[in-house]
Amino acid sequence: MDKGYLNLVLHAHLPYIRHPEHDYFLEENWLYEAITESYIPLLDVFDGLLNDNVEFNITLSLSPTLVEMFNDRLLRERCLKHINNLIELTEKEMLRTKGDLSFEPLAKMYNNRFRRIKYLYDDCYKKDLTSVFKKLQDTGKVEIITCAATHAYLPTLSNYPQAVRAQIKVAVESHIRNFGKAPEGIWLPECGYYPGLDRILKDAGIKFFFMETHGILNGKPSPKYGVYKPVSCPSGIIAFGRDIESSKQVWSSIEGYPGDFAYRDFYRDAGFDLPVEYIRPYIHPDEIRIYTGIKYHRITGKTDDKRPYNRKKAMARAEKHAENFILNRKQQIELLARTSDFTPVITAPYDAELFGHWWFEGPDWLNFLLRKIADQNPFRTITSSQYLNENSEFQCITPSMSSWGYNGYNEVWVNSSNDWVYRHLHKAAERMIELSAMFPRAEGLLQRALNQAAREVLLLQHSDWAFIMKTGAASDYAVRRITGHADRFSNLYSAAKSGNIDEKRLSEIEDKDRIFSGIDYRVYSGNESSLSKG
Repeated sequence: MDKGYLNLVLHAHLPYIRHPEHDYFLEENWLYEAITESYIPLLDVFDGLLNDNVEFNITLSLSPTLVEMFNDRLLRERCLKHINNLIELTEKEMLRTKGDLSFEPLAKMYNNRFRRIKYLYDDCYKKDLTSVFKKLQDTGKVEIITCAATHAYLPTLSNYPQAVRAQIKVAVESHIRNFGKAPEGIWLPECGYYPGLDRILKDAGIKFFFMETHGILNGKPSPKYGVYKPVSCPSGIIAFGRDIESSKQVWSSIEGYPGDFAYRDFYRDAGFDLPVEYIRPYIHPDEIRIYTGIKYHRITGKTDDKRPYNRKKAMARAEKHAENFILNRKQQIELLARTSDFTPVITAPYDAELFGHWWFEGPDWLNFLLRKIADQNPFRTITSSQYLNENSEFQCITPSMSSWGYNGYNEVWVNSSNDWVYRHLHKAAERMIELSAMFPRAEGLLQRALNQAAREVLLLQHSDWAFIMKTGAASDYAVRRITGHADRFSNLYSAAKSGNIDEKRLSEIEDKDRIFSGIDYRVYSGNESSLSKG
């Protein structure tokens, strides 16, 4: 009999950013950085585990916007160009650091690393990451689940259930199109839940989702097993609660593993350290310095005097941290098993971008972790679907409103820095619902305009824009995205109602915001599937 389970969940998401009107666009780099620093290194880890016949299970959420960008030919070619630039820069760096015992080995390490990334991305994956993730899903070791269509923070749309349904339905049908089957589960953006959302998820065929800890613990009645056994919502859908202890050990830069002084420092980057004359070809054309991913220093401590990074020592520390994580989960499971009459499951969700991008050694830590669990068998890794297939009795509770944002509720996405966006989100939702009712069977140019209006509403609802405004980083861009999508929707709304549609302008908008190519605007009426079958 299994002693307990570890339900590892990685959530991969980026907002939809595509600017064909520019040869270079700064915010597009977010995708290229995540692909080269997180997604491909994680795929490389999973491939290694499979090749070595290591027994493991993990859940991976891929947001529909991220998958749309994976599939985009323009972004694929730009990502390859990004990788080639990094290879070129590291070749220059090997010459610049030649003879330096601390930095020349690191320049060679990065050159080898980016060459392997290119080999995997271009030669092995053919730049098609969606197909690679689908093949991974088909092994049965990695469960791929979905997220809301454009990562909308759903509690802010709770007064517009048709808009929430559209977010979920578009996501589910996009997932079917890309991965060949309906998703069993969903990652709620920002773990944002409100009472009644479970019924919308249930209607879309979703079987489970994840919640922040207090969303379960504050439920009614109180959960008998806390977050260590999933609960059934009133609709019958299952909710898994996040474990706080395992979260802090991996998430926290202060208490957790990523803050260890031996690990690579994220903020000390060659893009900022090297003379602008030297680094100019590899930064923004306007000489705006950017992160290149080439970082030569370790965290060292709370000091500006950062010491050179030592890869060997960092790997030894990652292995020890994997062992420590296993020990802590083992003790946690043993304590729960002694005091209760059930087999506990520890649900440990993290942003996928933490692994590799923010925490350089994260993929290596995960590799050590999964191999050691398979070798030592202290507990069993399991996906949520596997757990539900093996267990059927769950306490029924009504979870409470919650998120995994700061202080656990809405304040990250609704505050004085961003509250103005919601008049645009809500008015657009109202008007899109109005249009879907007004034109139940549109054809031709009108249908195209209505479909594009639906895209603009979805893109307007990205939780990322409000989050960016709160953090203050790239807030001007987030404001432009909100006002741009709101303006384009307003123009399409007026054109559709008046019958005066400018086809040239419509084509320009379709090319700019070409997400969900098969969308059907009637998803806002609830009468049609959200993606056409053509």
